[in-house]
Amino acid sequence: MRISMIGTGYVGLVTGACLAETGNDVWCVDVDAAKIEELRQGKIPIYEPGLDVVVRRNVEQGRLRFTTELKEALDSSLFVFIAVGTPPGDSGEADLGHVFDVARAIGASMDSYKIVVAKSTIPVGTTMKIKETIRNVLDGRGRGDLDFDVAFCPEFLKEGSAVEDFMKPDRIVIGTENNRTAELLKELFSFFTFREERMFAMSVASAELTKYAANAMLATRISFMNELARFCERVGADVTEVRRGMGSDGRIGSAFLYAGIGYGGSCFPKDVKALIHSGRQAGTPFSILEAVEAVNVEQRRWFFEKIGARYGGDLKGKSFALWGLSFKPNTDDVREAPALDLVAWLLDGGATLRAYDPVAEGNARKALAGRPSVARAIEEGRLRFGSDNYEVLEGVHALILLTEWPLFRKPDWERIGSLMAEPVVFDGRNQYDPDRMKSGGFVYLAVGR
Repeated sequence: MRISMIGTGYVGLVTGACLAETGNDVWCVDVDAAKIEELRQGKIPIYEPGLDVVVRRNVEQGRLRFTTELKEALDSSLFVFIAVGTPPGDSGEADLGHVFDVARAIGASMDSYKIVVAKSTIPVGTTMKIKETIRNVLDGRGRGDLDFDVAFCPEFLKEGSAVEDFMKPDRIVIGTENNRTAELLKELFSFFTFREERMFAMSVASAELTKYAANAMLATRISFMNELARFCERVGADVTEVRRGMGSDGRIGSAFLYAGIGYGGSCFPKDVKALIHSGRQAGTPFSILEAVEAVNVEQRRWFFEKIGARYGGDLKGKSFALWGLSFKPNTDDVREAPALDLVAWLLDGGATLRAYDPVAEGNARKALAGRPSVARAIEEGRLRFGSDNYEVLEGVHALILLTEWPLFRKPDWERIGSLMAEPVVFDGRNQYDPDRMKSGGFVYLAVGR
């Protein structure tokens, strides 16, 4: 099948490349000419394991093309996917400006029947507004005779395993009001699921809400465990033992029941905010999600205060090694990463920091440069970035684990102890065994343990 993918961000690039991998002809469209040229040369703008291989192979074999010319892509495509960003606005609402810009561009360029599929995460009702926008442009062109359909197919990709998630999905959701469109989309996605029960066709509104509801539920589990972890510390319980006990219940399961320093990234914070905003607009507020968001914001501050308490609230003259800056392992994404707040607060408290992340240093530098106090600290030499995880440990008063990269899971603790001025470890991801740390001579401070 012939497909246009409008937007070459995380979702658009992964979706386009994986659809090409299964034999489809895919045009990826973006207004960023420099980005398109880099993609043509096989340069991937994001870190996602395995994506570079898939992109290069399909470019070389002619199934994946990149262009800035929307009409060039539309003329040869039946399916037109919209995969542009919907960042949060000041009140948490999804900014749909890019989505409707694309809808207008489609209406101005198409000359034959298309199935326009929204892939961006959008509030309930947006897909039908996309249809209305395209129709208005067609009418304005005098092409009201052109037929087209719209659908919404949410993405359920996890950064760090997106290619595998797309190729082996838990489920595929198709939101449409047209049975013919549903059947064509089922055929398009049939390669990815040989079991019919993993493909769900439903109304557009239900599909739009399914995406938000899934992320909101996962965020809720994380915030619940983080709040439970604080309670565990007060009463002498271990949140990891509690997690094993409750997670063994088949009605609950163990996924996303890990305490830490809170969720981040491009999806959970944005989608929780957007659903809260939609609930308020509809007159049915999501009080649970408001608490979920509040707990998530509080959790990173709680961890920072835990570090400060070790030093009587005075961080001046203290130096710390930070392991991890991305919001999760196997990605270079630092959007809403808890580590960025911890860096700023530690520096504001007078500490000196040495940080290491396997792939996210570049994005972290850019994000932190936008915070004036951090930029000054970098100029003063109070924040430096290391070339490996051991280099940053020399002479520090404590190690702070902020991202659970595989590289950090089985380190050489004897070597670590010999490098540090004091054998103190703050584990923001509960990666290490408390008894082993204690027997190794370390002061070990984790989350809810």
